[in-house]
Amino acid sequence: MEAFAVPDVPEIRAGDDLATIVEERVDLRPDDVVVVASTVVSKAEGRTADLDAFPAGPRAVEIADRLESATGDEKDPRFAQAVLEESTELLMDAPFLLTETRFGHVNVNAGIDRSNVPDADLLLLPERPIESAARIREGLASEAPVVVTDTCGRPFRHGQRGVAIGWAGMPASRDWRGEADRDGHELEVTVQSVVDELAAAANLIAGEGDGGTPIVVIRNWSFGDHDGSDELFRSVESDFVRQALREWNYED
Repeated sequence: MEAFAVPDVPEIRAGDDLATIVEERVDLRPDDVVVVASTVVSKAEGRTADLDAFPAGPRAVEIADRLESATGDEKDPRFAQAVLEESTELLMDAPFLLTETRFGHVNVNAGIDRSNVPDADLLLLPERPIESAARIREGLASEAPVVVTDTCGRPFRHGQRGVAIGWAGMPASRDWRGEADRDGHELEVTVQSVVDELAAAANLIAGEGDGGTPIVVIRNWSFGDHDGSDELFRSVESDFVRQALREWNYED
């Protein structure tokens, strides 16, 4: 497998055609996978906003006060309001905001970014990243699969890693159940989230900060002869961590 960054990607503005930007710089193959950071997808889709677009309601003011009390840092209630409006559920309100986005991704602050936004205060996640991935793929002559990524932390571990939030042209996961391991034992539970693994591999190449490169091509990787599934986000009924968080309360 090979992974390389798409070179010389310009600063993305609302209305830019990401598929064209990729194809002008890389001779894609049909079996390549194009991995695109959600930051540039959001910019192309005009998902920037100013804090003044989110006048704080009573709940946002309460959340900001609670966060300030828990962390000792001043919090802008307008940011809390933006998080609330971009979320379907607030799982934690202290010492940070853990939310579920409208498309099912659980992360901090509804994935709202306050960096790498030259002309606005906030960069929101794409509204429907699966549809975003499909649109980019439709614009590629090769119709290569596309994965849209974000970075977020993980329970029980330090640091962030790349994860998929949208994909098109390939299943989200590779299902090994019913196949045999090296000793001939039947695999009963193994489902591999390949879009997350491709996102993490691409993030190693893309990097972070002012030297980041937001689009990566993965080459010479194959899904293989396996069953696939588009299930990525756990349902509430099977997510015992989320169920526990609903009963948990942070004590200052």
